[in-house]
Amino acid sequence: MTTEATVRTFFSSPNFAVVGASSNPAKYGHKVFAWYTAHSLPATPINPTTPEISVSGAAHKTVPSLSALPHPKQTSVSIITPPKATLSVLREAKELGIPAVWMQPGSFDDEVLAFARSAEAGFKGVVAGDGGRGSEGWCILVDGERGLKAAGKL
Repeated sequence: MTTEATVRTFFSSPNFAVVGASSNPAKYGHKVFAWYTAHSLPATPINPTTPEISVSGAAHKTVPSLSALPHPKQTSVSIITPPKATLSVLREAKELGIPAVWMQPGSFDDEVLAFARSAEAGFKGVVAGDGGRGSEGWCILVDGERGLKAAGKL
């Protein structure tokens, strides 16, 4: 179950990454990455199909996967992918020692959520599912600022 403490755990990392980052302003991968840049957080966009994305008029070099992150054990990851892809991302994150994940609404189903919260996955924090202040569950665009404040980063 996600709690305010789980959100603080997520934001306690010094680095962040956004899986599913996009240049398309209509997509949530764009909106979420733009949220990180608007809050001056060190975030890496992850997109296997393009070497860079444009957000707020600035180009940001992407990496193709979590494995390309320079410090995965110090990086919390936001995920904006379909559930099947999310499960693969979570397995890779587990292998790399990613400490915490935030799965945006629509990025998971019951199977994905169960794996993410299992002892096997081993994440210190999983933000997803019911709760938060929005009608669709925990969303960084709705709940992120409160989490940043609670973690002392805002």
